[in-house]
Amino acid sequence: MSTYQISVLGRPTDKRKADLRHAIAKLVEPFDLKIDRDIVLLNESEPRDPKLAQVAVYFGADNPGTASAAVLASMLREHVPIIPAVEHLEDFHRQIPQILHFANGVELAVSGNNLQGLAAPVLECLGLLRRERRVFVSYRRGEATDAALQIYGTLSKAGFDVFLDTHAVRPGEDFQAVLWHRLCDSDVVVMLDTPGYFKSKWTAAELGRALAKRIAVVGIVWPGHSPERETQLREPIYLDANDLHGAANGLTPSRLQHIRERVEIARSRSLAIRHAALAGSIVSAAEQIGGTFIGTSKHRVLTVKLPGGTDLQLLPTVGIPTARTFQAAEEQGALGGTRARGDAVVAYDHIGLHADHKNHLHWLEKNLGGRRALRVSSAAWELGGWEAGQ
Repeated sequence: MSTYQISVLGRPTDKRKADLRHAIAKLVEPFDLKIDRDIVLLNESEPRDPKLAQVAVYFGADNPGTASAAVLASMLREHVPIIPAVEHLEDFHRQIPQILHFANGVELAVSGNNLQGLAAPVLECLGLLRRERRVFVSYRRGEATDAALQIYGTLSKAGFDVFLDTHAVRPGEDFQAVLWHRLCDSDVVVMLDTPGYFKSKWTAAELGRALAKRIAVVGIVWPGHSPERETQLREPIYLDANDLHGAANGLTPSRLQHIRERVEIARSRSLAIRHAALAGSIVSAAEQIGGTFIGTSKHRVLTVKLPGGTDLQLLPTVGIPTARTFQAAEEQGALGGTRARGDAVVAYDHIGLHADHKNHLHWLEKNLGGRRALRVSSAAWELGGWEAGQ
């Protein structure tokens, strides 16, 4: 039985429908999800199941007409996210129905091969990928500064929040504390693997700590250079002399586009691995103290029963929790489907977070009506004291 529904509306060509299907299949593969089994693509006339997570894509075309007006109005009333898609943004108001003019659109001409730039926001709306799109660029100054700046610009234009040390640390801040904090909240590390990369203790530490966090690494390997460290989480892109140009060894536009596409795929894999690790740690901790794993809802909220009978609904949170994370845990826990009662808990990995943010999370717990957060590194210890009335 499917868990997620994607309505394909408007006037997509057969190629565009096939491209979207392929892109979604590629990005959900790391989650062990399959098209037609777990994720179903519906056309305009097929009925939707309101109990399932839903999103719609509207493919614009000349003279869109009013055929979809009733369907669009119904989805908007039900708060189903609808993503307009056009070949070129300058045609948006001509090709998209007025009822959707409020929504930001996706430009298919620049969304990447197989429509990865469209598939990613679709999966974000379904809750499979988090809405934050964060990338950390790790490089050796003096060897790859210009390429790092190019990657920063390319990924920023594609909607990523990119951390580059020269752009993201404000004067007076603790440089390393901010750097580790941002690394913890990144989906992918883009590593510019130049001959001197591992001669710096800081870049070596960035890679090591990224791997410790199970963050996927896209390694850009310089021409003639052999990678010094290989891991399952590292995906190398080997450059040749034709990929670099100019005295500053800048990357060619085609290679930058390739890097962007690889980052999209690596991001999906990274989030799947990290979410699975968090969920596994939570279940293991509950069972360690004599509790029971009950199930997972459509929002991937876990329900566990503690030994004394208390139900807890836990939202495994990749990256850094915020006040909005606590809100999502409460809302998704209440709608989760496996249990209608129980406390909503944010579960996260606190290692590497800035001290100021740890204090902020403690403040949120105290001041948001007793909402709880669970640090997975000490989950069994903390759950051992979490019973009704305690």
